[in-house]
Amino acid sequence: MFEQCRNHVSLVTVDEDHIDQRIDNFLFRELKGVPKSRIYRLIRIGEIRVNKKRVRPNTKLLAGDIIRIAPIRTAYREAHAQNWDNRAHSTKLSILHEDDDLIVLDKKSGLATHGGSGISQGAIELLRQDRPQSKFLELVHRLDKDTSGCLLIAKKRSVLLTLQRAMITKNISKTYELLVKERWPARQKTISASLLKNQLKSGQRVVVVDPKGKHSVTNFQILRLFKTSTLLQAFIVTGRTHQIRVHCQSAGQPIAGDQRYGDKEYNSQLRLLGLRRLFLHASSLSFNHPITGEFFTVKAPLPRTLQKVLDRL
Repeated sequence: MFEQCRNHVSLVTVDEDHIDQRIDNFLFRELKGVPKSRIYRLIRIGEIRVNKKRVRPNTKLLAGDIIRIAPIRTAYREAHAQNWDNRAHSTKLSILHEDDDLIVLDKKSGLATHGGSGISQGAIELLRQDRPQSKFLELVHRLDKDTSGCLLIAKKRSVLLTLQRAMITKNISKTYELLVKERWPARQKTISASLLKNQLKSGQRVVVVDPKGKHSVTNFQILRLFKTSTLLQAFIVTGRTHQIRVHCQSAGQPIAGDQRYGDKEYNSQLRLLGLRRLFLHASSLSFNHPITGEFFTVKAPLPRTLQKVLDRL
């Protein structure tokens, strides 16, 4: 690990658990606490090599590959280590399900799925720090920082690949609960609109409905109607960035508490009722277990802060 290679060259041999993993993802785990931008720079300037050769961030690893990691300044590590420990103690990870092959976390709103873009650590980094003895912990999918609920993590490389294939072939069902502006029409059961990622001058990533984008489909079901809002259940058919949020915005009924795609006046009204986050919750995951084949569903209860808003409505 990084503590052992701070002041000298380190040689790491790739084992079977990391076959076909990208070098950048491998290093994010191996060099805990080192910012991603720093790691990418080390790769770019040749300070990290595989079998004595320069590599790109997307280079796939093979069993037996020898990764050379040049010395990295101790001060860099120690400064981030302190921040890491403070954050770890202040954030509790709630586990909904765990067995020998996978974990389902109940991610809290405001906690990133993973570190990057100015975020030193997310749920996966906190889990790895909490379990230093675990050789393999990898995200199967992601959730927006402001979205709470079910987050699936693999404990073995073979399990990760199986679950990722299940995601691609739509054999994992993801269900969300959300509150939107105004009364949702009963006839509006599906939104099919292509989504395109844009980047503003500020650097903020924004997704828009655009025919040039990727085909995206979300199915909706009304759970409860209020005077000025609707509680919905959403079923993801295609997993695109900010998909549910942008589809609701495109229908003229943005999600409550959405600071990027929402309605400011509506958000202000709900803030008076105690809503201080995005009202979007990944409520369940259903899939066949990658090892046993057993079909099961894991559910994350609606957070109390969101339930209180519904009670006040």
